[in-house]
Amino acid sequence: MQQDSFSERRTELTTPLKPQQCAILVVDMLNDFFKEGGEMVLAGGDVLYEPIERLTRAARQLKMPVFWLNQWLSPDDTLFKKRVVHCLKGTWGAKIVDDLTVADEDIIIPKRRYSGFFQTDLDLHLRERHIQQVVVTGVVTNICVRSTVNDAFFLGYDVFVPKDCVMATSDQLQESHLYDIDTHYGTVLGLDELLASLKSNVAKAG
Repeated sequence: MQQDSFSERRTELTTPLKPQQCAILVVDMLNDFFKEGGEMVLAGGDVLYEPIERLTRAARQLKMPVFWLNQWLSPDDTLFKKRVVHCLKGTWGAKIVDDLTVADEDIIIPKRRYSGFFQTDLDLHLRERHIQQVVVTGVVTNICVRSTVNDAFFLGYDVFVPKDCVMATSDQLQESHLYDIDTHYGTVLGLDELLASLKSNVAKAG
């Protein structure tokens, strides 16, 4: 993607990952967005299963909390003024895909808007655990992931987005939104780099 002079007016500061102060946020990995018969299936989205599973498994080994931010809606939700009815609470479409492991210690946060922070208790959960950093994954990069990233940044969290753990509604939107996130809201990196950094910093802390 071609760089622009406005966005490239940024610092070269880098924020180290701190596993003991970091949480994983998994956004909307739900049947309605991934499975045949779902209301808004993201073509090719199943490529996210393996990297997200690898990330959440590593996080639990490092004693990092994992949060599932799930769109759970009522039939009269005003969101449906713009979008078809989807992810109705209590239905198959609103369930996390079976391809991913949800551990007993994981925390599920229902949400009614695109951001996982908007009028949910996610921020309270994070602050109770002294979390200062979040790794945001899931779908879609240009809507719910982006909204969650923005709010996390506005609330003072260090934000990290592993680019192979998120997907947008097109390649162009994936590229442009990851660029915006990396230049204005957080750090975009590969999953392997993120995991190596986490494990390295655990070793240093120990």
